[in-house]
This record gives sequence, C-alpha cells and structure tokens, in this order.
Amino acid sequence: MTALITGSSRGIGAATAIELGQTGHTIAINYKSNREAAESVKSRILSCGGRAEIFQADISDPSDVNRLFSEIEQTLGGVDILINNAGTSHIGLIQDMTDDEVIKLTNVNLIGAMLCSKRAIKHMVRQKSGVIINISSMWGEVGASCEVVYSACKAGIIGFTKALAKELGPSGIRVNCVSPGLIDTDMNSELTKEDIASLCDDTPLLRIGTPHDVASVIAFLTSDDASFVTGQIVPVNGGYI
Repeated sequence: MTALITGSSRGIGAATAIELGQTGHTIAINYKSNREAAESVKSRILSCGGRAEIFQADISDPSDVNRLFSEIEQTLGGVDILINNAGTSHIGLIQDMTDDEVIKLTNVNLIGAMLCSKRAIKHMVRQKSGVIINISSMWGEVGASCEVVYSACKAGIIGFTKALAKELGPSGIRVNCVSPGLIDTDMNSELTKEDIASLCDDTPLLRIGTPHDVASVIAFLTSDDASFVTGQIVPVNGGYI
C-alpha cells in the first residue's frame, strides 16, 4: 500500500515514514523546502529494502495539494494511507501576531489536513478502504498559553477527525488522531532547557518523548490490528494530561 506522510523530511513525519517503510509500505515522502532532509529519509527507507519517492508541495496551497496527489498517483498509484503530519508553531501572545501569521498557522495546521484528506478520499472511496491519521497535540486538548492559534488549530484537528470518521465509516475508511505531548523535534527548539526540564517534571514518565514513540503508535493505527478503531484520539504524552 502507498502511504503519504506530509511534512516527512524531519521529526515525527520522518520517523513515521521510516517506520512504515520498514513494514512494506511504499512511501511518498513530502517536503516543502528541505530536499536534502527528504533525501536522507528516502535513503534510510531504501537501506531497509523499502520503496520511497520524494514529492515537493506546500500542503497549505490547494493547487500544490492537487499537484502533489496527481504526481503520486502517476508515480505510485493512489494514496491508501494518509498521515496528516505537516505543521508549524508560533510561540507568543496572540495580540502580537500579525494577521498573516494567524492565517499561515491556520492554513498549515488545519486547512492543509482538510485539503489533503479531501483529495485522498476520492481514491479511498472507490476502493472502499483507506486510513487517515491526523496529528494533533495535547495543546489541542487542553490549550496552551502563548500558543493560542496553534492550540485552536489542533483542537480543530480533533473535531475534524471525529466528524470525518463518521462520514467515511460506511465506505470502509478509518480516521483516527494521534495527540503527542512534548516530543524532541525541531518544532520545540524554541523552548529553553528550563522550559523542557519543567515540562519533564510535570510528565509522569519524567522525560521528553521521541519521534519514534509517536511513529510506532501511528504505525499501529494504520495496521489491520486496528481494523475496528476509528474516530479516536490517541494521546502519546507520557501521562502529562
């Protein structure tokens, strides 16, 4: 089966691409600007005997999304598994954000997932099967000060997941959501050592999560072992909430 992981040149997306590539899936690696990082992920998959191709696209741009899926369909066939992982963050008071920053954050973190899902569904409905996994955040569940727009987008992902699962269930398509806590990725590079230490202290497992921690849960949700799981929000946060 062909799996598209948006934003898979780094972090959770890269770990997920490698995890699924090692289990026999054909991987469509998506990146926006860092081709070199995407090539590194592809090499890791090929070294394990997997198959992967690289596709550039900005998933917040509708025309780019249509081009992305067309190129994947021409090269690998239809997308059977979609992991809506691409995201960006902004730390700061909402009143200090520009209108463009609010719109950009929303387009990448929420609208992009909707656009990609809308496009992927066409193939999935025709074959009466498919899997969509959306990546939210624990801040989408409880909210985070100084990450108001990000939290709102990730809360929207949760509502999107629950509604889409009900809409697509009769077509044999499963839709679930993974909600990570503090994970060791570039997105959290703005946090100070003191911030990270404080968050670890508040986490029952007393550590920061790894991209593999999240990728392994995503892999389970894409597998036949999760064939009766849909519409669920699965936390991977070390017990933080």
